[in-house]
Amino acid sequence: MVRVKSRYLLCEINVTDRARLLLLDDRAVAAAVRAAVARMHGDYGAALCSIRFSVKYLNAHTGIVFLRFPKRCYRLLWSALPFITCIETRGQKIPCFLNCLHVGGTIRTCQKFLIRYNTQQLHRMIPKCKNEEEKQEIQKAILNCTLTRGNKVEFEDELESEKDDDDDEEEEEEEE
Repeated sequence: MVRVKSRYLLCEINVTDRARLLLLDDRAVAAAVRAAVARMHGDYGAALCSIRFSVKYLNAHTGIVFLRFPKRCYRLLWSALPFITCIETRGQKIPCFLNCLHVGGTIRTCQKFLIRYNTQQLHRMIPKCKNEEEKQEIQKAILNCTLTRGNKVEFEDELESEKDDDDDEEEEEEEE
Protein backbone atom coordinates (compact mmCIF):
# COMPACT_ATOMS: atom_id res chain seq x y z
CA MET A 1 0.00 0.00 0.00
CA VAL A 2 1.28 3.48 -0.87
CA ARG A 3 0.90 6.40 1.47
CA VAL A 4 -0.41 9.62 -0.05
CA LYS A 5 1.98 12.41 0.87
CA SER A 6 0.92 15.98 1.46
CA ARG A 7 2.52 19.24 2.47
CA TYR A 8 1.03 21.58 5.01
CA LEU A 9 1.58 25.32 4.75
CA LEU A 10 1.26 27.30 7.95
CA CYS A 11 0.22 30.80 6.92
CA GLU A 12 -0.68 33.97 8.72
CA ILE A 13 -3.40 36.19 7.30
CA ASN A 14 -2.38 39.82 7.79
CA VAL A 15 -5.06 42.50 7.71
CA THR A 16 -5.05 46.17 8.68
CA ASP A 17 -8.17 45.87 10.84
CA ARG A 18 -7.93 42.84 13.17
CA ALA A 19 -11.69 42.90 13.80
CA ARG A 20 -12.33 41.94 10.17
CA LEU A 21 -10.52 38.62 10.73
CA LEU A 22 -13.61 37.36 12.53
CA LEU A 23 -15.52 37.50 9.24
CA LEU A 24 -13.26 34.87 7.65
CA ASP A 25 -14.23 31.26 7.17
CA ASP A 26 -12.36 28.33 5.63
CA ARG A 27 -14.43 28.30 2.43
CA ALA A 28 -13.58 31.93 1.71
CA VAL A 29 -9.85 31.31 2.25
CA ALA A 30 -9.96 28.21 0.04
CA ALA A 31 -11.78 30.12 -2.70
CA ALA A 32 -9.20 32.93 -2.56
CA VAL A 33 -6.31 30.46 -2.82
CA ARG A 34 -7.97 28.60 -5.71
CA ALA A 35 -8.62 31.88 -7.54
CA ALA A 36 -5.01 33.03 -7.08
CA VAL A 37 -3.65 29.69 -8.33
CA ALA A 38 -5.96 29.76 -11.35
CA ARG A 39 -4.91 33.36 -12.10
CA MET A 40 -1.18 32.63 -11.83
CA HIS A 41 -0.94 29.11 -13.28
CA GLY A 42 -4.02 28.79 -15.46
CA ASP A 43 -5.98 25.59 -15.98
CA TYR A 44 -3.05 23.41 -14.93
CA GLY A 45 -2.79 25.14 -11.54
CA ALA A 46 -6.56 25.09 -11.08
CA ALA A 47 -6.61 21.35 -11.75
CA LEU A 48 -3.82 20.72 -9.25
CA CYS A 49 -5.61 22.86 -6.69
CA SER A 50 -8.77 20.80 -7.05
CA ILE A 51 -6.94 17.58 -6.09
CA ARG A 52 -6.64 17.08 -2.31
CA PHE A 53 -6.34 20.79 -1.52
CA SER A 54 -8.07 21.84 1.68
CA VAL A 55 -8.00 24.34 4.49
CA LYS A 56 -7.37 22.11 7.50
CA TYR A 57 -7.49 24.77 10.21
CA LEU A 58 -8.42 28.44 10.44
CA ASN A 59 -8.25 30.51 13.58
CA ALA A 60 -10.19 33.68 12.85
CA HIS A 61 -8.93 35.36 16.05
CA THR A 62 -5.22 35.04 15.26
CA GLY A 63 -5.38 34.74 11.47
CA ILE A 64 -3.50 31.42 11.42
CA VAL A 65 -4.42 28.95 8.67
CA PHE A 66 -3.15 25.46 7.72
CA LEU A 67 -3.38 24.64 4.02
CA ARG A 68 -2.91 21.09 2.74
CA PHE A 69 -1.54 20.44 -0.76
CA PRO A 70 -0.29 17.33 -2.55
CA LYS A 71 3.47 16.99 -2.10
CA ARG A 72 4.30 16.95 -5.80
CA CYS A 73 2.74 20.34 -6.51
CA TYR A 74 2.96 22.38 -3.30
CA ARG A 75 5.67 24.70 -4.66
CA LEU A 76 3.55 25.65 -7.64
CA LEU A 77 0.61 26.43 -5.39
CA TRP A 78 2.80 28.09 -2.76
CA SER A 79 4.10 30.50 -5.39
CA ALA A 80 0.57 31.87 -5.91
CA LEU A 81 0.03 32.86 -2.26
CA PRO A 82 1.71 36.30 -2.51
CA PHE A 83 -0.83 37.29 -5.16
CA ILE A 84 -3.76 37.05 -2.77
CA THR A 85 -4.64 40.67 -1.99
CA CYS A 86 -8.15 40.26 -0.63
CA ILE A 87 -10.55 37.57 0.54
CA GLU A 88 -14.23 37.90 -0.27
CA THR A 89 -16.56 36.60 2.42
CA ARG A 90 -20.14 37.36 3.39
CA GLY A 91 -20.43 39.97 0.65
CA GLN A 92 -17.40 41.93 1.88
CA LYS A 93 -13.88 42.16 0.50
CA ILE A 94 -11.25 41.98 3.21
CA PRO A 95 -7.90 43.40 2.01
CA CYS A 96 -5.13 41.13 3.27
CA PHE A 97 -2.05 39.15 2.37
CA LEU A 98 -0.86 35.69 3.36
CA ASN A 99 2.51 35.30 5.02
CA CYS A 100 3.78 31.71 4.83
CA LEU A 101 5.49 30.88 8.14
CA HIS A 102 6.33 27.20 7.72
CA VAL A 103 6.06 24.26 5.34
CA GLY A 104 5.75 20.86 6.98
CA GLY A 105 5.11 17.25 6.11
CA THR A 106 2.54 16.77 8.88
CA ILE A 107 0.12 18.91 10.81
CA ARG A 108 2.00 18.00 13.98
CA THR A 109 5.26 19.57 12.78
CA CYS A 110 3.34 22.71 11.85
CA GLN A 111 1.74 22.79 15.31
CA LYS A 112 5.14 22.46 16.98
CA PHE A 113 6.51 25.28 14.83
CA LEU A 114 3.48 27.44 15.66
CA ILE A 115 4.07 26.98 19.40
CA ARG A 116 7.74 27.96 19.02
CA TYR A 117 6.79 30.91 16.82
CA ASN A 118 4.21 32.20 19.30
CA THR A 119 6.68 31.81 22.16
CA GLN A 120 9.25 33.88 20.23
CA GLN A 121 6.62 36.54 19.58
CA LEU A 122 5.83 36.68 23.29
CA HIS A 123 9.54 37.02 24.09
CA ARG A 124 9.69 39.98 21.70
CA MET A 125 6.73 41.59 23.49
CA ILE A 126 8.36 41.57 26.95
CA PRO A 127 10.67 44.57 26.37
CA LYS A 128 7.73 46.57 24.95
CA CYS A 129 5.60 46.19 28.07
CA LYS A 130 4.50 49.43 29.70
CA ASN A 131 4.20 48.14 33.25
CA GLU A 132 5.14 45.16 35.40
CA GLU A 133 1.61 43.70 35.31
CA GLU A 134 1.71 43.33 31.51
CA LYS A 135 5.15 41.76 31.75
CA GLN A 136 3.91 39.21 34.31
CA GLU A 137 0.95 38.27 32.08
CA ILE A 138 3.22 37.66 29.09
CA GLN A 139 5.66 35.61 31.17
CA LYS A 140 2.75 33.52 32.44
CA ALA A 141 1.60 32.96 28.84
CA ILE A 142 5.10 31.80 27.87
CA LEU A 143 5.21 29.33 30.75
CA ASN A 144 1.84 27.89 29.64
CA CYS A 145 3.20 26.95 26.19
CA THR A 146 3.46 23.16 25.92
CA LEU A 147 6.98 23.08 24.48
CA THR A 148 8.44 25.28 27.23
CA ARG A 149 7.06 23.29 30.14
CA GLY A 150 10.00 20.93 29.97
CA ASN A 151 12.35 23.89 30.05
CA LYS A 152 10.45 25.76 32.77
CA VAL A 153 13.50 25.91 35.06
CA GLU A 154 15.71 27.22 32.25
CA PHE A 155 13.11 29.84 31.36
CA GLU A 156 12.77 30.99 34.98
CA ASP A 157 16.58 31.28 35.17
CA GLU A 158 16.49 33.32 31.96
CA LEU A 159 13.82 35.61 33.42
CA GLU A 160 15.87 36.10 36.58
CA SER A 161 18.94 37.01 34.53
CA GLU A 162 16.82 39.52 32.55
CA LYS A 163 15.62 41.03 35.83
CA ASP A 164 19.21 41.25 37.05
CA ASP A 165 20.17 42.98 33.81
CA ASP A 166 17.26 45.40 34.19
CA ASP A 167 18.26 46.11 37.80
CA ASP A 168 21.88 46.75 36.72
CA GLU A 169 20.69 49.16 34.02
CA GLU A 170 18.49 51.01 36.51
CA GLU A 171 21.41 51.32 38.95
CA GLU A 172 23.63 52.69 36.17
CA GLU A 173 20.97 55.26 35.23
CA GLU A 174 20.63 56.33 38.88
CA GLU A 175 24.42 56.76 39.20
CA GLU A 176 24.50 59.04 36.15
